[in-house]
Amino acid sequence: MTTTQTPATTENLPAPARKTGGALLTSLGGQNLSLIGALVLVLALFGFLNDNYLSLANIQVIGEAVTITGLLAIVQTVVIICGGLDISVGSQAGLASVVSAMVFTSGGSNPYLGMAAAIGIGILVGVVNGVAIVYGRVNPTIATLAGLAAYKGVAQLVSDGRAQGYVLNDPLFVFLGRGKIAGVPVMIWILVIVALAVHVMLKYTDIGRNIYAIGGNDTAARLAGININKYLVAVYALIGVVAAIAGILLTARTGSGQPVSGSEGLGSVLSIMCRAR
Repeated sequence: MTTTQTPATTENLPAPARKTGGALLTSLGGQNLSLIGALVLVLALFGFLNDNYLSLANIQVIGEAVTITGLLAIVQTVVIICGGLDISVGSQAGLASVVSAMVFTSGGSNPYLGMAAAIGIGILVGVVNGVAIVYGRVNPTIATLAGLAAYKGVAQLVSDGRAQGYVLNDPLFVFLGRGKIAGVPVMIWILVIVALAVHVMLKYTDIGRNIYAIGGNDTAARLAGININKYLVAVYALIGVVAAIAGILLTARTGSGQPVSGSEGLGSVLSIMCRAR
């Protein structure tokens, strides 16, 4: 006696499984699925060409290399959802890097003081961007393009155009730049934590829903009672904070404050990529 087996399809799955699978596909989106598929193919190709490419050590090196870019991409996503734009995030990171190292050196080698100063300057430049856009009625592209040049100029001015400070004699900076937790570099843990925090904020809080509402239809959001001006300034301040964290990690990784960080052009690149989507 033979039996005919029905191919496994979504129709044959239990209702909860179909619901979960459909929700996952909806959450990812067709375009994202195609990108994930392309990424898998690229990884498979490089893994085939080089046996060490997919090794744990190489994956960790790649993860550390993309941490700063990833942090800036996360907050760039938030501001674009909100209907804004920030091209200056790279220069903000460079300025925060210089400030963290210089304050650390001049403050008796106190890492907490250097990091607090970097976070403070990040909040300041973020609020400046937000106020210029919201209350100065300056187009976000123009305002943050000016910020890109201005913050880079300030970093160059205060540092005399060269790397400042030396932080590799401090255990905390060494831990941030080169340490590991459970075998995973600390820098990657920080990227994951920031990504999860932003994801939770956007998806599960009223703040996130209001950000989506502002980006979707600011007039309707205003009529619904959302203080759009406050939200926009707060979002740009959030960008400054995360850019400062990226700057601190840049200092920890390179061992000194970097006015020309290599990340200063990332804001415009990330903006173009997100807009293209």
